[in-house]
Amino acid sequence: MARNRAHMACPTPSSGPARRLGRLAALALAGALALACGSGGRQAVQEINARETAAQAPAPPASTPRVALIMKTLTNPFFVDMEKGARKAQQEGRIELRVRTATQETSIEQQIQLVAKEIRDQVQAIVIAPGDSMRLVPILKKAQDAGIPIVNIDNRLDAATMAGQGMKPVPFISVDNEKGAYQATRFVVDRIHTPTEAAVVEGIRSANNAELRKRGAERGFRSNPQLAVVAEESANWKIDEAFAVTRALFKAHPGIGVLFCANDMMAIGAVKFLQETGRSQVRVIGFDALDEARKAVRAGQMAVTVDQQPDQQGYLGVQTALRMLHGERVPMELVVETRLVTPASLK
Repeated sequence: MARNRAHMACPTPSSGPARRLGRLAALALAGALALACGSGGRQAVQEINARETAAQAPAPPASTPRVALIMKTLTNPFFVDMEKGARKAQQEGRIELRVRTATQETSIEQQIQLVAKEIRDQVQAIVIAPGDSMRLVPILKKAQDAGIPIVNIDNRLDAATMAGQGMKPVPFISVDNEKGAYQATRFVVDRIHTPTEAAVVEGIRSANNAELRKRGAERGFRSNPQLAVVAEESANWKIDEAFAVTRALFKAHPGIGVLFCANDMMAIGAVKFLQETGRSQVRVIGFDALDEARKAVRAGQMAVTVDQQPDQQGYLGVQTALRMLHGERVPMELVVETRLVTPASLK
């Protein structure tokens, strides 16, 4: 459950936490970030859809079932944790887990190619965190036509695109992204009592979770009449792009006092810019609860971030795929709990 805490002022760029953020940004710019983010024990999962689906594939063969987990990248610690949860389900289910990732979260064509390869290799099930909500649908329809059960995690596939392609609904496992962003934004704006400008740094605009987080942040900002959103720009989930976008935002709107970033990678890039330019009073909101973001919250460099338990999404995704392979009926939607990470909750 969310636990409130007060925002703390940012230290100067010469501080130890600032150097840590600088090192992280450098690693991400090189495409080599591979840190694992901390996570708690398994939390409550809410089944919100009474409809269920039976597996379309035949019973698994006598040999070990092969399940493919296709994620966006492993350069974001969020997906490192997602793989950890999937590995736990692998051990419990005694399956062969084939983990496949693109090089970047924007490498949608690579994800498409990865799905195509798993179809050719006749994998028994695919669990996917799609980088794009629409562009992955045609290839996933081919997988479905080949009798491969699909489990959608993290970022929801677009229902209209699925219907247009003739793809059947698939189980979806994620968090309530809009609610998480709204709660994080309210945590900050409820403490603001003077006119303040705000801005949003979005994720990939064709990703459903990015749109939902933006929508939640906007709703949170509207809850306080003292807040005015002056800009919304995409940084495509990346540290380096967020650094550049934040620089452009403050050049156009130097009075921004609150910055919502749709993931922690972008929040870290934004914080690095703010530290380098001495803007210590800007309240930064993140999303993902990465280890470095938790350190930034503890140090007062970020106001709040959202823990969406990626390990649970990976675990439940593989577990659901295995149940489908066994011919069991599974819920069409599972919602993993989000929790606010604030200075108070880290004490």
